[in-house]
Amino acid sequence: MPSPFPGMDPYMEAPELWSGVHTQLMTYINAQLVSKLPARYMTLLETRIEIGLPGAPGVYRPDIAVTAPADLEGIGAPAVAIAAPLELKTVVEMEMTVSSISIYRAADRKLVTVIELLSPINKRPGNDAHAAYIQKRNDLLNSTAHLLEIDLLRQGVRVPMENPLPNAPYFVILSRAGRRPRCEVWPIALADPLPVVPVPLLAPDPDAPLDLGAAFDTLYDAAGYGRLLDYTLSPPGPLAGHDLEWVGEQLRAQGIRR
Repeated sequence: MPSPFPGMDPYMEAPELWSGVHTQLMTYINAQLVSKLPARYMTLLETRIEIGLPGAPGVYRPDIAVTAPADLEGIGAPAVAIAAPLELKTVVEMEMTVSSISIYRAADRKLVTVIELLSPINKRPGNDAHAAYIQKRNDLLNSTAHLLEIDLLRQGVRVPMENPLPNAPYFVILSRAGRRPRCEVWPIALADPLPVVPVPLLAPDPDAPLDLGAAFDTLYDAAGYGRLLDYTLSPPGPLAGHDLEWVGEQLRAQGIRR
């Protein structure tokens, strides 16, 4: 069963789901590249565990409850009514599996291109995970390797750019080693299919095409997200106005929501 959306499925952005989405999507991206790259290149899917606060800054609040004294009825004290507590969400750090793909020249293990798929914890300033990602990004931007960043999350901060990014929920950003600081940017609207983007290699080899839509569709079907996601609810994260209406229209048009 395909996703009811033509591109990124906003319901898959939930922090509690993202670790699985991230790992599986990067696995299918890596498999696709292995089938397309010339034999003189090799890929390495690198996985690490990161711990941090997911989501955008400013959306978390500490848990608050109204407490009452201990019940002293058994030792001669009068019964005391227990006050009803508030129920609010607390701040909880999450552990996430994060993957990246490195492409090397097989003969000498020269790093050619790194592909990063951003996660909620490295899009939230103040996290060690965010600081570590920005440091890794800066190191790559000062190297001879190309960097392809895929951001399929509406929440959190975007990667640092000298020019402001256009208003869009999702982005792919390619920094070619020989063209820095200029980057190629693909803004992706909710209604847009996920694009085919270039993966640069070493000259004179042409770019390898990466079909993000095909990788996402494979993930959605293979992992059974159509049965897992509850489309009767609103998608996670901020979504309002025309975008929220469009989501409802897509779901109603396919008989998923009334």
